[in-house]
Amino acid sequence: MEEKFGFGRFGGSLKVDSVQALAANLGPEIPDIYVRPERKEVIVAGDEEDSGESFPVIDFGRLFDSKCSEEEAAKLHSACQGWGFFQLVNHGIPEDVISKLRQDTEEFFKLPLEEKEKIAQLPGQTEGYGQLSVQSKEQKLDWGDRLAFVTFPPNNKQLRIWPTNPPSFRETIDAYAIEIKKVADGLLKMISKNLGLEFEKLYDLFKGGIQYFRFNYYPPCPSPEKVFGLGPHSDPMGLTILLQVNDLQGLQIRRKGRWLPVEVIPGALIVNIGDVIEILCNGKYKSIVHRAVVNNEKERLSVAGFHSLNIGDLVGPIPEIVKGDEMLYKSLQFEEFFKQVLAAKLEGKTILDHMKLDK
Repeated sequence: MEEKFGFGRFGGSLKVDSVQALAANLGPEIPDIYVRPERKEVIVAGDEEDSGESFPVIDFGRLFDSKCSEEEAAKLHSACQGWGFFQLVNHGIPEDVISKLRQDTEEFFKLPLEEKEKIAQLPGQTEGYGQLSVQSKEQKLDWGDRLAFVTFPPNNKQLRIWPTNPPSFRETIDAYAIEIKKVADGLLKMISKNLGLEFEKLYDLFKGGIQYFRFNYYPPCPSPEKVFGLGPHSDPMGLTILLQVNDLQGLQIRRKGRWLPVEVIPGALIVNIGDVIEILCNGKYKSIVHRAVVNNEKERLSVAGFHSLNIGDLVGPIPEIVKGDEMLYKSLQFEEFFKQVLAAKLEGKTILDHMKLDK
């Protein structure tokens, strides 16, 4: 498929220096372009001890076990409505598939820079190896490198920027993409049910949609308290499923005016509601602002699998959900939606700010 027709055309990023290469040869001082004054904010150390709340943990297997499905579905509903995030255990993805993805991801980022740059982002594209959404030379940068591309549907895959080194990486990615899509499909069905829709309503909306992978590499930083691995944002997709490659804590979510670190649970995936689902359900479930931080001793790696609607689809509240309620968001075609995502980012806002209807 020609580049101009790919999903990656919705955005683009200027070429900047590899943070991994910079960190390998850096002294005690970091370049000012990475220093983020807003980094200094209150953080809760662990779960919200003051309220007695714990970060939600959902058992995927129990969702589809007739003996306990109703109870687990209620927990899922509470997590989506009250948190927008949850840990997912017993997800059914074979351990060998996850282990191979972790291995190949680590091997890719160990490659020489010139090898990684063989699949660098092209101008005006978001897919490939590089940085995330750098729009100007004055823009503050994140302390991390990315590799990103579409994995579904097949006619949207840009194999030019799929890695061929390590040699098994493409096959590994395909295997994991199939498994993670099964998980996403199952969650979408249960979310539909919880929202009072037909069981397969969201599944049907998303089944031909975009699955987009982003591999994140956050190198150690001599002044981690001054930088972001990934700055505060909400995800402009439908459902995000995150695999923490090396089990190093770094993800934080915005909750009750504070930043809450997300504990690493071995074997668990981290799932969050994205902007598209918040819009589809007219605000009943929330897309939460989150960020990634780094440390000064060890690199952190993760793989985010984003699931959304497809090019040509309509992004807007589902009529069956709105019924007699006030409609909170307008509707836009998918292409226009992602143009607005970029416009909102340049204004320091989220797409939800752009989509809200005036009262």
